Amino acid sequence: MKVLYIAQARVTGGRANGHGRTPDGEIDVDLRLPKELGGAGGGANPEQLFAVGYAGCFETVLSMVGQREKLDADGERAARLVREAHQWCPFSSATRGNIDVALVVNGVPLAD
Repeated sequence: MKVLYIAQARVTGGRANGHGRTPDGEIDVDLRLPKELGGAGGGANPEQLFAVGYAGCFETVLSMVGQREKLDADGERAARLVREAHQWCPFSSATRGNIDVALVVNGVPLAD
């Protein structure tokens, strides 16, 4: 398979009191352990960064599925589109069977 893009980042100091940066400087963030886990807070944590990446990827796949199906994400169709996007999203594929993911459409959790 042809490589189209390689993402890189450098972290010093780890998750509790570190700093992360991409070579292009687009991401430049202090890493801190959240207060809920006994840390001081005041920075991002890897789980938050992962969640942002997952959400951005998922939204893109959801839009592509909707365009392909020529459907807007409303009512019962929204649930169908979300389920299909969950099958195609690279983050969903990478985490399937490893972490719990809750799909919610218009405030209503989708049953498995």
